[in-house]
Amino acid sequence: MQIPHFPECNHSLIQSLFHYSDQELLILFQRHPDAGQYFTAIFCRYSPIVYTLIRHSARSPVQADYLFAITWRHIYHELGGLDLHTFNSTATNLQSWLINVTAVCINTAKLPAVEEIHYSLQDVSPPLWCYTEQALNRLQPVQRLIVLMSQTFHWSETRIAAYLQAEGEVISPAQVKTRLVEAYQHLEAALPEDIQEIYLRREAQPSASETAMEPAVYDE
Repeated sequence: MQIPHFPECNHSLIQSLFHYSDQELLILFQRHPDAGQYFTAIFCRYSPIVYTLIRHSARSPVQADYLFAITWRHIYHELGGLDLHTFNSTATNLQSWLINVTAVCINTAKLPAVEEIHYSLQDVSPPLWCYTEQALNRLQPVQRLIVLMSQTFHWSETRIAAYLQAEGEVISPAQVKTRLVEAYQHLEAALPEDIQEIYLRREAQPSASETAMEPAVYDE
């Protein structure tokens, strides 16, 4: 079994956090909800363990990658309120908590058939997925709908315009294209600055022109 390599783990922002303890990273994550580097550092530290546990239990690599992603999304939402000191066992630490959460996800997740999974671990790392989903929720409803129809269902501007017109929104395909570009710009702006730095910009080429992000959005 080959454990996936995640380039963000080599980013200078993440490497600068390697000396922090698990507890320190957890506290920083909770105190700075608008920063993404602390969750990403936790992900980089423990993704090999989580992936190993999941890969041994999943029926196919595609399902394993999808379960890996939704497990980390669950971890992301749970970490915000996690207090390791409330556990009775003195042996409970972040690693053991992550292993327990992973086991729960393995045992309770209802995975779709392989052909119904549209998630690609190579295209979107779990931390980027988490923060992209968070940014999507900050878009205006029509913007979010247009992005979802374009990225999830791969609809053309003409088909999107027809759907919106049927819903009472007077809009042309050209206007859909314009709104889609604006939605991507707003989506990128809604991402934490450090997530943009880690995932959308190349450290080796800081002067390269940056383009608007077109995120991959996936169904569960």
